Amino acid sequence: METPDNATAAEEPTGIAALDWAGASAEPQYRAAVVDLLGALAYGELAAFERLAEDAKLAPTLADKAELAKMASAEFHHFERLRDRLSAIDVEPTGAMEPFAKALDDFHRQTAPSDWLEGLVKAYVGDSIASDFYREVAVRLDSDTRALVLAVLDDTGHGNFAVEKVRAAIEADPRVGGRLALWARRLMGEALSQAQRVVAERDALSTMLVGGVADGFDLAAVGEMFSRITKAHTRRMAALGLAA
Repeated sequence: METPDNATAAEEPTGIAALDWAGASAEPQYRAAVVDLLGALAYGELAAFERLAEDAKLAPTLADKAELAKMASAEFHHFERLRDRLSAIDVEPTGAMEPFAKALDDFHRQTAPSDWLEGLVKAYVGDSIASDFYREVAVRLDSDTRALVLAVLDDTGHGNFAVEKVRAAIEADPRVGGRLALWARRLMGEALSQAQRVVAERDALSTMLVGGVADGFDLAAVGEMFSRITKAHTRRMAALGLAA
């Protein structure tokens, strides 16, 4: 995955970002926000595993099928790390994931791909938007949680795979590009809508974003964050050979 424009790796962390989990989790609201964040991310990784496994059935070649199966395995490993972390901080993983299951399931139901190429674009666009969002939030997390979140956002290889396959398909039949561009725009709208809805429904998570337990964010900053995510989406569309 790409690194967002606001990467701050060279800056010295301040506030909660300068603390480890033991120090930061003493604040109940921060702890609740992190549980929500890990729960949402864990269910997202589990859903990604399921989706890639399903997409493998649409693969046109055995090599493509094997490649998607490998990516699905990586997503499940990410899920296991998040599940184990929730257990380690005395949180029941299923309970932490449950509040986010309906929104993600609804998103996947509303954006079910009709063919192999739509599935590739969906995984590339949808996963990248989610990754950008979590990377933005990770900057404000305690050092232990931040390290875990960034680790499970490691690219499974799907991005390069999707770009290669989609560009080849468009080269073979340019008409495919228009259909996939419309599809990707729909995915972008649905993904942002679901993300905003989830955040709005979870008090601790929304407080983390608008300024509170994750000191430094405010409403203007949230708007700028979504603007950066949108710009990153435009760049990825170009990489796919599609118009944003």
